[in-house]
Amino acid sequence: MENTPDGMTTLSGVLDVLKQRGYDHEFRLTEDGKLQYLGDDRIFEPKDFRIIRTYRFEGESNPSDAAVLYLLENQDGFIGHIINAYGAYDDYEGDVFEEFIRQLPVEERDI
Repeated sequence: MENTPDGMTTLSGVLDVLKQRGYDHEFRLTEDGKLQYLGDDRIFEPKDFRIIRTYRFEGESNPSDAAVLYLLENQDGFIGHIINAYGAYDDYEGDVFEEFIRQLPVEERDI
């Protein structure tokens, strides 16, 4: 991730900026490959979302700090994020997360 003046160089920095912009809705992937919104436990189908921004973080001092944050938007304009560590520290068992991400169209844009 490139250095930027607005504090978006760390995972916590990005989460702070997203919260300030009203995009602090967190999702978790369910075992059956759907998105659960942690705010009220609503369940969404992956086909209803697209990736609008990706943030990758490298663990400079600890490999377990390596993660990717995906900013997602659904058809109704609802924006939230899902975070996953990568490599040996992946948060999900098997290929469920990778299969989920591959389903989503990517429309990278500034937020």
